[in-house]
Amino acid sequence: MSVNVYIPTPFRHLVGNRASVKAEGATVRNVLEDLDVQFPGFRQQVFDIEGRLAHHINVYVNQVEIENLAGEATPVANGDEVAVIPALAGGAGPTVMTPEMVERYSRHLIMPQVGSVGQRKIIDASVLIIGAGGLGSPVALYLALAGVGKLGIIDFDVVDRTNLQRQILHQTADIGKRKVISARETLEAHNPNINVVVHETPITSDNAFEIIGQYDIVVNGADNFATRYLVNDAAYLLKKPLVDGSILMFDGQATVYLPGRGCYRCLYPAPPPPGMVPSCAEAGVLGAMCATIGSIQATEVLKLVLGVGDLLVNRLLLYDALSLEFRIVKVRRDPECPLCGDNPTIHELIDYEQFCGAPIPHATPA
Repeated sequence: MSVNVYIPTPFRHLVGNRASVKAEGATVRNVLEDLDVQFPGFRQQVFDIEGRLAHHINVYVNQVEIENLAGEATPVANGDEVAVIPALAGGAGPTVMTPEMVERYSRHLIMPQVGSVGQRKIIDASVLIIGAGGLGSPVALYLALAGVGKLGIIDFDVVDRTNLQRQILHQTADIGKRKVISARETLEAHNPNINVVVHETPITSDNAFEIIGQYDIVVNGADNFATRYLVNDAAYLLKKPLVDGSILMFDGQATVYLPGRGCYRCLYPAPPPPGMVPSCAEAGVLGAMCATIGSIQATEVLKLVLGVGDLLVNRLLLYDALSLEFRIVKVRRDPECPLCGDNPTIHELIDYEQFCGAPIPHATPA
């Protein structure tokens, strides 16, 4: 029998941060045992050391508590809903790592800068990645491997053969598939403990606040200026950290914007005239550049989550792959900035296509 199992918030980290999962079994006991097969460590949360259902766990079948039915032997039918509900004392308890998770993240856990406390911060973090393309691919992959509990991917392009030279989230068999779907499949295959949320839509002034507001940190992998200014403004107005990166040919840039400490407009007050700066589609990009800058962006995200190290705040990292040189230049908050300056004039999202003199493309990844 296949049933739907409702998973309450305290247990969702065990099942990839999902609210509901499928399980097989003829009885409640069978269903709970199947959950442990699918999600190792689940048993430890619901059974006591003698293998009986723990006293602080209540199980319901179609909203009826099993103690009023046949207990763990209660039969279930296809389509039934089983709910596993623990007692709650209030407040936020620590995230529990299963033995599988302890083994998976062991190389983090032995680091003094991470440890079990830091890894729990990573598991509890939520990050939105703009674009499932050149930069979004390595960022998403390394954050998924690190265990970031909620990864949002926004993109509504489809996988094209030209993407495969650099976009490591996608494979030849994915050509023609929606990028967000291909990305989710790849990330969940690497780490089933995470929750990948797909936003199959272009980011616009109408939906930016709603989408970005769901996450702790934003990573920008856009390849057009209209989207860059839009994401910058929305992140600042929502007081969200923004980890920015860009690539073209053999050059790359990366920086971090924290609310109140500068923004993209401080660095580039106005976009270049349309057509002056070519896109990757027009000028090309060395595929490996994506890995370099994307890995730096992922590293800055993890440092933000852990609260360690010196971030690329008020610093712009410049990478010249031809000479293999890294430079860092200082970037200061501009008191005259219309967004984050002393007397801001931008208090809401604007028409970014008009501001940049070019439409937002249908595909946003670099």
